Amino acid sequence: MKNATDLPSGQNMTDMENLDHQVSGSAIKSRRKRYISQSDMLTIVDYHNQVRARVFPPAANMEYMVWDESLARSAESWAATCIWDHGPPYLLRFLGQNLSVRTGNYRSVLQLVKPWYDEVKDYVFPYPQDCNPTCPMRCYGPMCTHYTQMVWGTTNRVGCAIQVCYNMVVWGSVWRQATYLVCDYSPKGNWVGEAPYKVGVPCSACPPSYGGSCRNNMCFPSVNSNFMYWFK
Repeated sequence: MKNATDLPSGQNMTDMENLDHQVSGSAIKSRRKRYISQSDMLTIVDYHNQVRARVFPPAANMEYMVWDESLARSAESWAATCIWDHGPPYLLRFLGQNLSVRTGNYRSVLQLVKPWYDEVKDYVFPYPQDCNPTCPMRCYGPMCTHYTQMVWGTTNRVGCAIQVCYNMVVWGSVWRQATYLVCDYSPKGNWVGEAPYKVGVPCSACPPSYGGSCRNNMCFPSVNSNFMYWFK
């Protein structure tokens, strides 16, 4: 059984604007879809919000995350390529993106999502006094930017897709029957030189559009808010 969440060597997701390489024509042609279920959608959103609600230090501007079908469609288009890389490049200027892939028995989407959160053990949050004027990125492991995208305070929408690829090239090796997860985020996070969120009393720095609504330490949209996409 294999599992991977890291980027290919030499690429940095904290500066995705620089991913200007073009997708080659070598994508594996033998593939089939695994449509993401409503249960998986709910699991992904709920897990993100559980993680976001309990960040430390506490967040003053953490926004509640909801499912966005337009992001799910963009994720599906990219997952269908079975390319183990971020893309497409033109969208990465506007969207955040996390990737995960595994082979072997697939029981739960959390097997693909939880490794992103596990990066927290290697991440040191930059307090305001550390940001002079830009905030350092202090990661003491192979990768922390999957975690920081998950908890980026102003990111409030996510859409994902799961693709089963018969053959998928991952770092030069062919993985058989690979389950590939792509999650796209908006507004994008991982801006170089910025902290993931503002430190402070939960919901004390929510955008005015939330009207002061707070739930589980997060700025929570009202029922009539345009942010409440879910599964429409």
